[in-house]
Amino acid sequence: MTEANQHNLSISKKNKKLILAIFASFLLVAAIIAIVTGVNPQKKSTQNDAAHAKLRKSTSSTPAFLRQVNLSVNAAQSNMYKLSHKLHTKRDLDAPQKIAIEDCHQNHGRIVSDLKKVLADVNVHTRMKPQAAQDVQTKISSCLSNDNSCLDGFSHSNLSREVRAALFSDLADVRGSCEKALGMIPSEQIAEMAIGLKTTNRKLKEEDDSNEGGEEWSTDRLLFQLSSLTPDVVVATDGSGNYTTVSAAVAGAPHYSSKRYIIRIKAGVYRENVEVPKEKSNIMFLGDGRKTTIITGSRSVAGGSTTYQSATVAVEGQGFLARDITFQNTAGPSKYQAVALRVESDFAAFYKCGMLGYQNTLYVHSNRQFFRSCFIGGTIDFIVGNAAAVFQDCDIRARRPNPGQTITITAQGRSNPTQNTGIVIQKCRIGVTSDLHAVRSNFSAYLGRPWKEYARTVVMQSSISDVIHPAGWNGLKGRFALNTLSFAEYENSGAGAETSRRVTWEGYKMITSATEAQSFTPRNFIAGSSWLKSTTFPFSLDL
Repeated sequence: MTEANQHNLSISKKNKKLILAIFASFLLVAAIIAIVTGVNPQKKSTQNDAAHAKLRKSTSSTPAFLRQVNLSVNAAQSNMYKLSHKLHTKRDLDAPQKIAIEDCHQNHGRIVSDLKKVLADVNVHTRMKPQAAQDVQTKISSCLSNDNSCLDGFSHSNLSREVRAALFSDLADVRGSCEKALGMIPSEQIAEMAIGLKTTNRKLKEEDDSNEGGEEWSTDRLLFQLSSLTPDVVVATDGSGNYTTVSAAVAGAPHYSSKRYIIRIKAGVYRENVEVPKEKSNIMFLGDGRKTTIITGSRSVAGGSTTYQSATVAVEGQGFLARDITFQNTAGPSKYQAVALRVESDFAAFYKCGMLGYQNTLYVHSNRQFFRSCFIGGTIDFIVGNAAAVFQDCDIRARRPNPGQTITITAQGRSNPTQNTGIVIQKCRIGVTSDLHAVRSNFSAYLGRPWKEYARTVVMQSSISDVIHPAGWNGLKGRFALNTLSFAEYENSGAGAETSRRVTWEGYKMITSATEAQSFTPRNFIAGSSWLKSTTFPFSLDL
């Protein structure tokens, strides 16, 4: 054999060894896999079965959920027809009762439009994503708020309550129907929603393209964004704009616009009642300054209105924004409920605005709302309603009430524990106006009281003056809601923040965990990371 043949034979033997080694390794790996999978084949099967079962459960429950939503829509539509009939055929109704029926018709109309949006947005064949789950929960929570708002219109006198009982005896139970739908949103989806939105505390650096960080966010950048806003129309009392009234400007705005429609309201006092209906979306009121651009009215319950209709400005259209403007009701402390601003708009935001009144100044009626650097003044329940509303860096001031009246800042209206609603006051300043300062010792003031059974209010990271009673919170009547409400405080400061003498109700607590407090931040409570940046207003998403 030649040297070359011997060399080739050597290489051939090496290749055979290499191939055999690779084959043996392959057999070893295959054997290991077989052993591992064979150790507990039931475990793998169980995991797959559980995953498939969860998917089947969520998809199979969706049609039933949609059927329930459809039932709620039909009930609300039926009630709208019956209420219209009663309004035009009942001859013994007084003016406030007729207004209350009109309120009910309007609230049921809002229920229909909100729930039809749920039907359009939820796919029968897929699970709701976390954000969609919160949107659906918000809309159905608003159904309950609207139904309560309807009934509350008949609560101002014994006679009206009797009329309510008679009128509503043959109406469909919209509230019960919506409560069933709310309870059918799979609990795991709501849990996933909370997990999906919850993050650790963080502050974005100034160079990050967001509006986070409060004072850390560049003032120059803010001024640039605000100054770049070009109004679509101008309102001026002297005739120098496109309109002389705000109502006319709103009427001229497009319906269901996806583009922001800016109404600039020049300095002046506008004595009118303004409504931004649900079909007018993405409208912005841009004033010349909180102390110079004022929309004012004086409707009140004592004057024959309902709380709902007493609003000087009422906002329903989605995505409403307002900056540098004051909403005012001058009815006074003797006129009972008299709303300056009622907000039903989802994703509504207010920056450097004023809300001035006495009882029920600001009606945060429903949906998700954000207030930044605003001034809110009033006497009794002057922030009231059942929205998911966050107040940040605001001045909240108690005004001088009538002798014998008790000041309460909030009256929250959650009527079902599964509603994702509540009032959150974060990094604000709670104090008094100049007319109350000298005589504040003559009045008792409280952070809030429960308007409905599951009222939820959280005051955190705020400065509280000595105007607040050491008990902190007040009951409505007897022991109503004291065990079911959710009132809480977290890391507040000031003379009124001392908690050693706070109420001992089962529903009240001091939050000590930053993780728990984080659930009430704009990021988590109103899904702020998905929409606040588009407002151009400053905000902080976290603690």
